[in-house]
Amino acid sequence: MGLFSRKNRQAETAVIERRPESLEADRLAADGQFFEAIDLLTEANRNQRDPQVERELRTMRHLAGIELIENAPKDPQYPAPGATVPARGEQSLCPEATPDELTPELLRAAFLEAGCLLVRDVMDDEKALQVAADIDHSFEVRDKLSEGESDPDGFYDEMAPEEPFRIPEREWVEEGGGVLAADSPKMLFDMLDTFEKANLRTVIETYLGEKPAISAQKCTLRKATPDVAGGWHQDGKFMGDVRSMNVWLSLSRCGDVAPSMDVVPVRLEEYAEIGGPGTYLDFQISDQTADKLAGDVGVVRPIFNPGDALLFDHLFLHKTGSDPSMPNPRYAIESWFFGPSQYPDNYVPIAF
Repeated sequence: MGLFSRKNRQAETAVIERRPESLEADRLAADGQFFEAIDLLTEANRNQRDPQVERELRTMRHLAGIELIENAPKDPQYPAPGATVPARGEQSLCPEATPDELTPELLRAAFLEAGCLLVRDVMDDEKALQVAADIDHSFEVRDKLSEGESDPDGFYDEMAPEEPFRIPEREWVEEGGGVLAADSPKMLFDMLDTFEKANLRTVIETYLGEKPAISAQKCTLRKATPDVAGGWHQDGKFMGDVRSMNVWLSLSRCGDVAPSMDVVPVRLEEYAEIGGPGTYLDFQISDQTADKLAGDVGVVRPIFNPGDALLFDHLFLHKTGSDPSMPNPRYAIESWFFGPSQYPDNYVPIAF
């Protein structure tokens, strides 16, 4: 499938003077070489940031994501777990590792032991704090734009997915203190480029047993204030039968001075009983059930520094962990990666 076979984008970009790398990426895409085109545009944008190239990358990744779903493998396999499970952090009680230590086998071992892996310093402090500031700026830009208008710098530019895909959740995301990463080509590039430099593309692909795709609806740039309420949940309960990994990346110090996550760092192989005291949504789990499932390990609120990431799948039990007495908001990126063989229905795919 060529780049323009689903939608005629040539007319949209005819008045824009495009870089030679963009024209070469079009040629590669026309031959079905989407990932070669993505790599070419990524390297071009690393060398010289360009909002138009970042928009083209978003389009290329979306078309590649559709291809992945249409040609998904039949029986992908998880890797065998490593012989050694990473040690649990003294405070987090989650298995912890550095990006240099991260392998698919180590990740599998951590998931089977505790349902998660905390990876420190996926993004350096300065970069994480800059992305947090960019989230605030994207909110400001979004508020100033008229409906259908785009920011020329790429802080806010609503994604228009291919038919029949739709993104109906924007109002709900905005009310929750977020902006979809797919609606900010600049920050989508920053996020995925950071993950690739931390070797996450290779690790996630090998872990899932297939090239991953994120979802436009489940990849969110968030600002959580201390008064935000949280409810225990497992994301698979409303995403369906999926093959997944979430990279929850903190962009600010949180857990003590800002909202973090409350987690049950225990492997669950099935969905917990929903409902009970204090629940108000049909997928929520009560505090009593979470405490029971946490067992001797107990419920934990890890402290994250800017650039730390918690990796987990759709069975992991967690909620926003906040306290009105906390002085600061928390900035984070939530990015769900799915195996195309079990990609959630009605979600907009974006290849990694």
